[in-house]
Amino acid sequence: MPDAPRHPGLKDAGGIDEGHDAVAARPLTSAPRRLTTHRARAIAMKPQTRLSRPLSSICLIAMFCLTAAGGGAACGPITLTLGAAPGDQDLSETQVQPAERRTRDKVAIIDVSGLLLNAAPRGLLYRGEHPAAALHERLERARTDRNVRAVVLRINSPGGTVTASDVMYREVERFRQRSEKPVVVLMEDVAASGAYYLACAADHIVAHPTSVTGSIGVIVQTVSLKPALDRIGIQATTFRSGEGKDAGSPLSDMTEQHRQIIQSMVDDFYDRFVERVRDARPGIAAEHFDEVTDGRVMTGQRALELGLVDEVGDLETAWQRARKLAAIDHAHLVLYHRAGQRIAAPYMTPGSPAPGNPGSAAPASPTSGDGPGTIQINLAQINLSSDLPHGGVTFYYLWHPPD
Repeated sequence: MPDAPRHPGLKDAGGIDEGHDAVAARPLTSAPRRLTTHRARAIAMKPQTRLSRPLSSICLIAMFCLTAAGGGAACGPITLTLGAAPGDQDLSETQVQPAERRTRDKVAIIDVSGLLLNAAPRGLLYRGEHPAAALHERLERARTDRNVRAVVLRINSPGGTVTASDVMYREVERFRQRSEKPVVVLMEDVAASGAYYLACAADHIVAHPTSVTGSIGVIVQTVSLKPALDRIGIQATTFRSGEGKDAGSPLSDMTEQHRQIIQSMVDDFYDRFVERVRDARPGIAAEHFDEVTDGRVMTGQRALELGLVDEVGDLETAWQRARKLAAIDHAHLVLYHRAGQRIAAPYMTPGSPAPGNPGSAAPASPTSGDGPGTIQINLAQINLSSDLPHGGVTFYYLWHPPD
């Protein structure tokens, strides 16, 4: 008579499974015992805690990438979000400060954070929003809402590319012309270079006394690999249609003609920036104009003394100024953000952690955030300096302090 079948998890030797606590093996009958209705329901309702194979694979791949990045990366806690990207979620509005009296009027906060680029910022295992597209979407929301009477444009950015800064400047300028609603800029930690270029489109600029602003100028950096390649015997051959075609190429020497080409472009972009400042800030004294436009950074307090901003203050100051410019006494303060984010205070910018959930923030991006149906896994931040676009010479209105 054949042996009775045994449970597959039990060993034959001594009837003990060495991978579990010692349990006496017992034969199982060929006809399993029918579960009672109550027990079957309990088993069906028992939460499943094991990760699925795809999710486990993602975790393993992420940890492998973290290990491979090794000492060349700066590591710290971040969040991996599995689900819809921020730009795929609906735009929501949350009242963060009520008006003192009953009213339908609102002042909308629109946040601009991070680098101003003509592309969605990407990093390891995350994707942010296109800065110009995000600004356009929020400005359109404010323009079409009759109850929104003014906008507070809250900026925390070191600047960005020349074209992205100009595109976003024009978006704000176009909003003011079409809606006739005032825009008040509030400078946070940093509003320098291209971020100040953007601020010039507003009706009024408020800076924290400790804000870092200024850095009015253009920067472009190139690197030549040719000397290093020559030393190891590697020679690059370039076929070009003209002498200036490969200006700035890392595989060729920087000739004097190449220097003149790139410098002339820098000068042209700089002149455009200076004209923006001159038009927006006519109160800057002539004897100080060269000082404020030589590329230096300064505090918000010093910027007030030199005429780059209108007043120093905070969010309350900007809110009051927006109401005054809109000729209203009372208004609710609202904040635009992606659906699913918890906004509990006016100082919470989209993407910042919610109270009691410090790990909920996505990696820093202009308007990143959590959405319904997403799964988050805190892994580690791998800073590979991928924020700046690559692939050739790029011109920036950017303040980039040395690491």
